[in-house]
Amino acid sequence: MENNGDMDLNCHATGDVRLDKAIYQWITWDKNPQTRAQIEALLLDGQVEELRRRLCSRMAFGTAGLRAAMGAGFALINDLTIIQSTQGMYKYLARSFPDFGSRGIVVGYDTRAQEASGCNSERLARLTAAVMLCKDIPVFLFSTYVPTPFVPYAVKRLGAAAGVMVTASHNPKEDNGYKVYWHNGAQISSPNDKEILKCIEESSEPWSESWNESLADNSPLRSDPLREISKKYMEDLSSVCFHRELNTKSPLKFVHSSFHGVGHDYVQQAFRAFGFPPPIPVPEQKDPDPNFSTVSCPNPEEGESVLELSLRLAERENATIVMATDPDADRLAVAEQSDRCRWKVFTGNELAALLGWWMLFNWKETHPDPADRERMYMLATTVSSKILKAFARIEGFHFEETLPGFKWIGKKIHELAKTGNEVIFAFEESIGFLCGSMVPDKDGVSAAVVVAEMASYLYNKNLTLHQQLENIFETYGYHISTTSYVICHDPPTVKRIFTRLRNFEGENTYPRSSGGHSIVDVRDVTTGYDSSQPDKLCVLPMTKSSQMITFTLQNGIVATLRTSGTEPKIKFYTEFCAPPGKSDISSLEEELKKITDTLVEEFLEPDKNNLIRRSI
Repeated sequence: MENNGDMDLNCHATGDVRLDKAIYQWITWDKNPQTRAQIEALLLDGQVEELRRRLCSRMAFGTAGLRAAMGAGFALINDLTIIQSTQGMYKYLARSFPDFGSRGIVVGYDTRAQEASGCNSERLARLTAAVMLCKDIPVFLFSTYVPTPFVPYAVKRLGAAAGVMVTASHNPKEDNGYKVYWHNGAQISSPNDKEILKCIEESSEPWSESWNESLADNSPLRSDPLREISKKYMEDLSSVCFHRELNTKSPLKFVHSSFHGVGHDYVQQAFRAFGFPPPIPVPEQKDPDPNFSTVSCPNPEEGESVLELSLRLAERENATIVMATDPDADRLAVAEQSDRCRWKVFTGNELAALLGWWMLFNWKETHPDPADRERMYMLATTVSSKILKAFARIEGFHFEETLPGFKWIGKKIHELAKTGNEVIFAFEESIGFLCGSMVPDKDGVSAAVVVAEMASYLYNKNLTLHQQLENIFETYGYHISTTSYVICHDPPTVKRIFTRLRNFEGENTYPRSSGGHSIVDVRDVTTGYDSSQPDKLCVLPMTKSSQMITFTLQNGIVATLRTSGTEPKIKFYTEFCAPPGKSDISSLEEELKKITDTLVEEFLEPDKNNLIRRSI
C-alpha cells in the first residue's frame, strides 16, 4: 500500500473498513505536517473513537456556513477540508455561472489562528484562493483582515459570482469557519448549500496545485480589493447617515471595543464618515488576538460581564455609550450609562426596536406619501421579537419573518427586490442588524455608527436611548423577551429531548400546557407542522436538519426551543407581546420569567439530561 507518510498504515489498521479508508486518505492527502501528525498520533495511541469522530463525518452548512473546531480530520476546519470545500465550490460555481471565469470570487478572512494545527484564517483564505487560481478563476483576495460584511459588499460591488469569508465570528477561540456568499451578496441557502456539499464529496481528493499557496502572491489573476472596497463602503454609508451636521457638533463620547477582532480600524473610519470624532478604543481589546485574552468568551451578546473593560473605561472617560463589535464585526452590542456607574445593556431585541424606529422615522421624512409604504418592508427571524410586526400593523408597511439565520433574511431581501420592494431594516435577536440596503447581511460596522447618530439626535432632544425605548413600547405595546440557552455536547440527547416533545402525551401529541397556561398553537419547523394553519402545514420552509418548535400560550407568550446552527446549544426564546396601553412592566416580567423557568424545566429537563446551564 503506497502512501506519502512515514508510517506503515497496514500495521495500524483498526478493523473498521470505513475508518481505515478515511485514515489512509487523510495520511495520503494531507500536506500539513501538524495535522497529519495529529492523526498519526491518535492512530498510534489506538484512539479509535476519536479517529472515528474526526474522520467519519463531514461538516454541513449551518446557519452561518461551515463551522467547527480547528484540527485534523474531515469533520474539522483545517487546510485539507478548506481545499476540499473550495474544490466543491469551484465545481458548482463553474456549472452555475457560464461567465465564472470572468466574474471571479471574493475571499476575505478574520484573525483566528491555532498553533497546534498550523491553521489560521489568512492561510486558509490563501489556500481558498489557490484552488480557484489554479483553475484560472480571478480571485479578489483581501490583503489583510476585514469585517465579514465587506465580503458580501465586495461581491455585489465587483459583480463576483460568489464570496468566501474565513471566520468563526463570536465562537470560542478553538473554532473557525467558511462562510459562503452567492452572487447577490446573500449567504447561500438551500438548495445551493446542499448542491455544494455534493460537489465537495465528489471532489475530495486535492488537486496538486490546490496546495500551492504562493499562487495568492504570484498569479496575475489575483487582485487586492481592499482599497477600493474600503473607500466605496465608507462613501456608501451616507445612505444611512441622516443628520451629519448634527453629528459634527455632538457632545456625546463613545467607547468601542473590537473584542480582539477586526473591527477597530473600520469602526473608526465609519465614525469619521458620519462626521463624528472616532470612538475611544478599549486599548486591551483594540488589536487582533486569536486567544481573546481578556474575555471569558468572545461574544459581546453575553452582556455586562464580558463588557467589563469597556464599561470601566467609559466611566473613566465620562463616555455615555459603549459599543462592542464581535470579532468579525458583523454584530453589535450597546450599553448606555443611565446614572453614575449604572449601565443599561440593551438586548438584541431592544436594540432592534430602537434601530427599527430610527430607520422608519428617517424613511418617513423622505417618503411623505403613505402609498410608498406599500413597497417598504422590515424583516426579522422568527425567534426574534415581534416589535417590528407591531410597527407594521400601526404604520401601514409590511413585515415578514424568516427562519433563524441571516442567510434567510438575505434570500428574502433578494426576492423582494425583484418585485420592486425595499427592505429598510432587518435583524436577528442575537445582536445582528442590517440598516439600509448596502449589504444583504448583518453588519456591525454600519450598525455602530447608526446607533451613534441616533443617540446624538435623541440626546439633542434631551432623551436617552432607554427613554426612547420606553416611548416606543408605550406607542406600539411592550415587548418583553428572554433569550438564553443550555449546552449539550451529546447529539442523541438533543434528539431525545425533541422526540419527547413530539410525543409528550402519547404518539404525535405535543404539550398542552406550561406553567398553568394552555398552549393554543404549536409550530414545528423540523416536521413542517403548524396547528394554527387550516392545512396544519408550516408557512416557513421545513428544516429537517435542525430542531425548532414554537409554542403560543393562551396568555400571549410565544416560546421557541431550537438547536443552534453554530454551537452545541439548545436555545430558548420567550416573549410577552402586550397591546399598546398595557404598561405594568413588573407583572409582565414576572409572568414571563415564571413561564420561561417552567418551560425549561418541564420541556428540556436540564438535570435529568445533564445539560449545562448558561453560566454568564
